[in-house]
Amino acid sequence: MKKPVLEINELQTHFFTDRGEVPAVDNVSFAIHSGEVLGVVGESGCGKSVTSLSVMGLIPKPPGKIVGGEILFRHGKDGAEKTENLVKVSKKRMRQIRGDQIAMIFQEPMTSLDPLYKIGHQIIEGVRNHRAVSKKEGRKIAVDMLELVGIPRAKEIIDEYPHQLSGGMRQRVMIAIAMACDPEVLIADEPTTALDVTIQAQILELMKKLNRENGTAIMMITHDLGVVAEMCDRVVVMYAGKVVEQGDVRTILKTPKHPYTQGLIRSLPKMDQRDQRLYSIPGNVPKPGSIKNGCRFAARCEKVFDRCYRENPELIELKDGHTCRCFLYEKKEAEVSHV
Repeated sequence: MKKPVLEINELQTHFFTDRGEVPAVDNVSFAIHSGEVLGVVGESGCGKSVTSLSVMGLIPKPPGKIVGGEILFRHGKDGAEKTENLVKVSKKRMRQIRGDQIAMIFQEPMTSLDPLYKIGHQIIEGVRNHRAVSKKEGRKIAVDMLELVGIPRAKEIIDEYPHQLSGGMRQRVMIAIAMACDPEVLIADEPTTALDVTIQAQILELMKKLNRENGTAIMMITHDLGVVAEMCDRVVVMYAGKVVEQGDVRTILKTPKHPYTQGLIRSLPKMDQRDQRLYSIPGNVPKPGSIKNGCRFAARCEKVFDRCYRENPELIELKDGHTCRCFLYEKKEAEVSHV
């Protein structure tokens, strides 16, 4: 099998605060292949966005720092493939990669777009930072990208400011900026948050089109399992800074194994159960670093037993590509009675 275009191995990103060291991302590992859409799901505060910012080299220093692990980026054509560890590359090299070979669509387009600059300027600036093109060529590329993402009147919109556009159009502009240099990896952090369902569907369809036609690897960060079912090939489930389950999307949605994944799927509304209250997982995501021993989900788990409070479970491979971080699936625990 071809090597992944982006491979994260045992990534550890910590924040150093007045209250001590906080492990926001704790030994996270997963990979994305060219042309694949990988979903990263979990509740707010589980480390999804910090993982993506680590890949982009955008962790604020201080207080944040990548203290361990590696982020391997493989790029180039067959025969001339090059592998770089993004944790070790220089700031100058990271600026060359960011926005060109690896791009990101941020969660809130109104705060990601500069309100003082016109839409066209913000697209052209990114293109000219990475490509030797004139202002005239850059403007043509900007218009072409706006048309590609389905924005009408692209030649007029290019001279407007972000506040003059709707939320859906601003999100499309963010996608145009991210795709302008034809990146090999696109990271989308909650790309449909705060958009109405019609615009959501259009944005997702646009991303699927770019994925199919350009072979772009997409890392889709979301808490919406409907988006995962629609878009993704594989899924990584994160909880409290760790990967608790991963596998192909059909396996995860049809036969989830980790109690947390099962709880997320049980929380989805069902059309045939309109008269029943929605299920919710009891409790809240613990603060990073607050649990020193035992499984981080133990306090909220319906299948918890004594060992869960004493030991940290490891990722167990259940079958090809499907892994789960839970003692329930160790053979020696098969006879345990759960409470």
